[in-house]
Amino acid sequence: MKKLLKVIGLLLLVIVVLAVGGITYITQALPDIDVPTDLKVEATPERLERGAYLANSVCVCMDCHSTRDWDTFAAPLVAGTLGKGGERFDETMNFPGTFFSKNVTPFALKDWSDGEIYRAITSGVSKDGHPFFPVMPYPNYNKLATEDVYSIIAYLRSLPPQENTPPPSEPAFPLSVILHTIPSPAAPMDLPDPSDALANGAYLLNAAGCGECHTRTEKGKKVGEPLAGGFEFKFPNGSVLRSPNITPSEDGGIGRWTKEQFIQRFRIYSDSAYVAPKIDWASGQMQTVMPWMMYAGMSDADLGAIFDHLMTVKPVAGTIEKWTPAGS
Repeated sequence: MKKLLKVIGLLLLVIVVLAVGGITYITQALPDIDVPTDLKVEATPERLERGAYLANSVCVCMDCHSTRDWDTFAAPLVAGTLGKGGERFDETMNFPGTFFSKNVTPFALKDWSDGEIYRAITSGVSKDGHPFFPVMPYPNYNKLATEDVYSIIAYLRSLPPQENTPPPSEPAFPLSVILHTIPSPAAPMDLPDPSDALANGAYLLNAAGCGECHTRTEKGKKVGEPLAGGFEFKFPNGSVLRSPNITPSEDGGIGRWTKEQFIQRFRIYSDSAYVAPKIDWASGQMQTVMPWMMYAGMSDADLGAIFDHLMTVKPVAGTIEKWTPAGS
């Protein structure tokens, strides 16, 4: 019996040593993504215009990297906070840990090379080599056309500096180890011809990260049908928002919508006469995380292309209960 216990003890020791060694290797050696050392992005007028469009209306980088007014419908950006970072994403929103968006203005990026910013956007790796959690959907940005990433870099360099240093993110174990295996080298697509609505729609749907919020997720892992909705966002007062089904199903999805109705749904928020109402939390009034005012900046052609592409994805039946007020 003593001999058996000794063997078991030795085996357990070996397992522990291998586990510790494996974790040490993963966290010290990965991610192993090179920085494009010779990259220097020229800030042309065309890139600045395209970068502003992408960062504010398509990829909506500014949605997470600014301060949002959560007491106003759709939480529009607070004036003067563009790019300062500090938005919190935690367990209440189905994230495995606590994560804070980074400052992406020249105040924080002044010592970053263009290659380091390129790697951060496309591979999710910080200047010091640590991986980001893909609440910033860098697996989507990994596929952005190279010129589009250059345009975003040029735009970020043009922002007014914001003196703000958000707290460090704290991923929960074992995600803190797994995170190191997620980043991969950039795999850019060619920018589709705008006249090819389906190809352009697929590109824009990926760039806009629609699937990130419109797919049910648990602890950072997608567990639902793509674009069928059900992602839960819990507000501090206990209210729960769920993303809707945007597949072309006529049973719970947007299969009965026309392209014009789809575009108009966004145009409401770009109308100069529209004023976002304040949220009456006490009455159970619905709030949304959907940055309507930002996506409303997309062109009719781009919104129409996204609709055309959505009509080609797998339809999934099922109506989502979008809002549960606190105490219900």
